[in-house]
Amino acid sequence: MTDVLVPPAAPPAGGPGAGPAPEGGRGRRAVPAWVWVLPPVAALGFAFLYPLVLVVVESFAAPDGTGFSLEVYAETAASEAFRRALVTTVLLAVGATVGCLLLGFFLSLVIAFVPFPGARFAGRFINVFLAFPSFLITLSLVFVYGTAGLANGLWAGATGEAQGPFDFLTTPWGVLLALLTYFTPFVMRPLLAAFSQTETAQIEAAASLGARPLRIVGRVILPDALPALAAGGSLVLVLCMNEFGIILFTGAKDVVTLPMLVYTTAILESDYTAACAVAVVNIALSCALYGLYRLALARTAAGRGGDRAGA
Repeated sequence: MTDVLVPPAAPPAGGPGAGPAPEGGRGRRAVPAWVWVLPPVAALGFAFLYPLVLVVVESFAAPDGTGFSLEVYAETAASEAFRRALVTTVLLAVGATVGCLLLGFFLSLVIAFVPFPGARFAGRFINVFLAFPSFLITLSLVFVYGTAGLANGLWAGATGEAQGPFDFLTTPWGVLLALLTYFTPFVMRPLLAAFSQTETAQIEAAASLGARPLRIVGRVILPDALPALAAGGSLVLVLCMNEFGIILFTGAKDVVTLPMLVYTTAILESDYTAACAVAVVNIALSCALYGLYRLALARTAAGRGGDRAGA
């Protein structure tokens, strides 16, 4: 008697391990990712990009209000006040960036690698300093170096003169001092974070081999600090290019930068089209200087990397 072979039952639709089919025969479809991204992007675009687009469009408006024109840009470029403001803005931004990089690198080296009482407090104070508004730092400089400030008062009390010698805050040098005072911690913060991860064994090994401090800084510490210098320096450059409050609170009437020119043209002269044109130039100049700075720093880092590999 032969056995009857019963074929195995077919697996359920959907393959092995598939669960029961949902009711109605239709499964839920996953929501595309762009659906979740679209609302915040639209909100940010409406809040930030839309006003910027309006400024750019207004800068190309014709004087008679019909169509678009480059006449406003031509008049702005031919203006002596605009050219002076352009040169002043670039000089102050570049000078402040170089000064902040040098001063911030030196102070960060001292705080990170030179043992002294209060080093940890100084490092933490940098974080608090970043929260200060720029006008507060400027006012403190006015109280110290202003015409009726502390330094002039001490000088007048010691010498009997009616007026002290400190009268530079309303000059470009005073504005540069205020920029250095306020923006140097923006360079120090990433540098201190980078120095905290530096291996002290390399420094000790270099010192045991007879390397001098300057050689240790140049060969061991500086290459690891270049990314932090790039981050801090690029941030300071862009912020100095667009700084308005420091110049306003120093009372430097003869120091006119592009942001100050935008303010005076729009508020005092009520020429909004020309103010928008200056603002667009300021934005383009900031982006151009930022790109040149990053390119130069990238080439410098590549050259140092090749030197270290060759060594």
